[in-house]
Amino acid sequence: MAARNTARKRAFQILFEGDQRGADVLTVLADWIRHARSDTRQPPVSEYTMQLVEGYAGHATRIDELIAQYAVGWTLDRMPVVDRNILRLGAYELIWVDETPDAVVLDEMVQLAKEFSTDESPSFVNGLLGRLKDLKPSLRRDAGDQV
Repeated sequence: MAARNTARKRAFQILFEGDQRGADVLTVLADWIRHARSDTRQPPVSEYTMQLVEGYAGHATRIDELIAQYAVGWTLDRMPVVDRNILRLGAYELIWVDETPDAVVLDEMVQLAKEFSTDESPSFVNGLLGRLKDLKPSLRRDAGDQV
């Protein structure tokens, strides 16, 4: 589904921009929406992109805790910015969005890593998100989160 692929890529770009600028992702999202409305050359921000960014923002603290806990040998701050934000997006969609099959989330995030990050990043992203996928039932129960 090309529309979902594009939505994920744009959501990743918004998370990445927020991280780079030290800005709240919801502020960056609002900037992107405003820019798309005022410049016809910019594509509109899709509903699914908004859903992903807003969903991540609602669980950001928990997502960062999970990434830090399960990223063997890496602290969140030492992790490449691209990888960190792909993992953030992937963790949100994997754990809190039931309508997307887990295999699709993993594949999409690995593809983002291939496109935007280092040669080692796809296997790192796949391994960490695969671990979160395996732990998903207990992670949701521990957080008391229901979708």
